[in-house]
Amino acid sequence: MTRRIRTPGLLIVSVESHWFAPLWIERAPGRRPGNTVWLFYSRRTTGPAWTLYHTEGLPETDPAVNSMPLASHLRAGHMTGTNQLPRGVAVTPTRPAAAQQLLRPQQQLRAATADAPAVTVDQTLNPLVASLSVSKTMALTDLARSMKESGIDVIGLAAGEPDFDTPEEIVEAGIEALRDGFTRYTPNTGTSNLRQAICNKLKVDNGLDYSPDEIVVSNGAKQAIWQGLLATVSPGDEVIIPAPYWVSYPEMARLANAKPVVVNTTPDQGFIMMAQQLEAVLTPRSRLLILCTPSNPTGAVYSLEQLQAIAEVVSRHPRLLVMSDEIYESICYPPAQHHSFAALPGMWERTLTVNGFSKAYAMTGWRLGYLAAPKHFAKAAAAIQSQSTSGASSIAQQAALAALALGPKGGKPVSQMVSAFEERRDYVVQRLKQIPDVKLAEPQGAFYVLPDMSKFFGPGVEARGYGPIPDADALCMYLIQQAHVALVPGDAFGAPDCIRISYAASMATLKEALDRLERALQPDVFSRQQ
Repeated sequence: MTRRIRTPGLLIVSVESHWFAPLWIERAPGRRPGNTVWLFYSRRTTGPAWTLYHTEGLPETDPAVNSMPLASHLRAGHMTGTNQLPRGVAVTPTRPAAAQQLLRPQQQLRAATADAPAVTVDQTLNPLVASLSVSKTMALTDLARSMKESGIDVIGLAAGEPDFDTPEEIVEAGIEALRDGFTRYTPNTGTSNLRQAICNKLKVDNGLDYSPDEIVVSNGAKQAIWQGLLATVSPGDEVIIPAPYWVSYPEMARLANAKPVVVNTTPDQGFIMMAQQLEAVLTPRSRLLILCTPSNPTGAVYSLEQLQAIAEVVSRHPRLLVMSDEIYESICYPPAQHHSFAALPGMWERTLTVNGFSKAYAMTGWRLGYLAAPKHFAKAAAAIQSQSTSGASSIAQQAALAALALGPKGGKPVSQMVSAFEERRDYVVQRLKQIPDVKLAEPQGAFYVLPDMSKFFGPGVEARGYGPIPDADALCMYLIQQAHVALVPGDAFGAPDCIRISYAASMATLKEALDRLERALQPDVFSRQQ
């Protein structure tokens, strides 16, 4: 589906979930007589290169009413593919002054496009890769960044990372590693010192006994999840995923040639999967249950009793393993408490525990996570890593040692960040509850809230001065255009009635964002046609 947003001097286009913002669009002669080339100039935020979207074969009149074949997609002057744009792309031939200053080499790009010889390349993709969806979290974050670069005051509450700086002790350890020349390859599974420190942390904080050869340090917790999943599931196996879920779980399952089986939960049940719901979906093909507590995107925290009930079900199914994603374990708000699934009776042998340093220690850019698992599973995950990325950054590993040295549960620096997150949680929840027709389950951990916003969209719903709002995607696009607040539609998390708001931002930023949302969501703005 192709959509458009008009903002001052900016056109935002979505093609197959890829968002980009052309700085301007202009017309040039095509390679064939009588043809016209429409040039979409855009800077992709995922890299430094200018991207030129080039379409050929359009008549010279009104391109908005024609199907637009995307003849080539150039990045830094290299042809990378062909595609087909659906009908309905609207173009605005404007040139903001900022764009004129930023994009000097337009003539060279245009000449390269017009003069390039026609080349036919087999562009077949692996069917598993071709079926993957792009992360909407990243897409909306990139879109907000692109709009900011164009001079629009956008508040981004889409990304899932703390807004705090990495604690000074950790930063200094990284700097010291650089100065000491600790810049070479480390063992594939991580340095022995770090793996031992992780074992100590798991013993003290989580009541779990692991040896260093049962720890695999990786380039972020996402890699640890992927390697653990790939090591344990076979083609056709089922991966059980409670919804709402982190966006990558189902896609990772599909990429491993497994079948994601989604178990829906609701705000009324606190977004907690009940044991009987798990029992109802299990089959002989069920291989892996993925649990995330505290949860992204809901902030739900499973109680000990709820986990024990799930463990009882798991124990009756010999093939069933559990992936316990505990990356948010430190961010819990009393009276909620975190409990590691592997610490439950009989569950250590079945559980692959994933954790890392990104969320608790504000180390998202350091890219460091780990998998703790029985030796045969850890060995398999390590083998995958050895043939893909090899070991994680040596500098990040030294910094992680300093992080773990801060004390149990991250010590004072982490405690201070968690207190700030709790204050923000309370404020955001209180403000959202004041907006009519917003329904939410109060989060008990992490730094997200997932309100049910279904009263603001659906068949026949329109926003004054904007147009139809058929779904949560459209609502988020309305909010980023009208309120200049970037949020993530809930269907990315298996919750199509919801949107995700990250409150990993300063109180001043949250206040301004909620003020904007409150104005944009006034009841008299929306109408429903019968």
